[in-house]
Amino acid sequence: MTNLPIRKVLQKPDVAGRMVRWTMELSEFDVQYEPRGPIKGQVYAYFVVELSSAATHQEGAGFKWVLSVDGSSNQQTNGVGVILEWSNGLLIEQALRFVFKASNNQAEYEALIAEMLPAKEMSVKGLLAKSDSLLVTGQVTGEYQAKDPQMATYLEYVQVLRETFEMFKLVHVPRKQNARADLLAKLASSGKGGI
Repeated sequence: MTNLPIRKVLQKPDVAGRMVRWTMELSEFDVQYEPRGPIKGQVYAYFVVELSSAATHQEGAGFKWVLSVDGSSNQQTNGVGVILEWSNGLLIEQALRFVFKASNNQAEYEALIAEMLPAKEMSVKGLLAKSDSLLVTGQVTGEYQAKDPQMATYLEYVQVLRETFEMFKLVHVPRKQNARADLLAKLASSGKGGI
């Protein structure tokens, strides 16, 4: 069973190049084309929803606030994108541009700190933070060491801030799942817009 156009290859004699070679190779075998039966598209949607909701509930259990952060740096400017989301639907999005030089990892730390401070001021008790930076996430969770002095300073400050929350967890997410924060960070570091 395949979605590839095998029927066209097997039944069309006037093909050229590589297709002729494949037709010759496949003609040795008793290959028959049978179209795939209908597949209900909703089955895939249910499957995806079931998997993603189970993962989200396990990961974010007990957290009412979810923070998504991303940093972006280039030669001219750097910026961060932060999204603070409350379980009742309140959404705070920010794109912040910085006037100082920073590496991508430093920008990731800046993004995390930029939203941990307001969350602390709002007396948030539990905060689930998501970042696509494996280095920053690994350093905060203790899997990686911060050997660079600047990174160690950032890490130390994040550790102090994390103590102000009753529950705090930083998890690594793929860049695809952090697309909105990534877009905000790129917007901030591009120097465009009214940021």
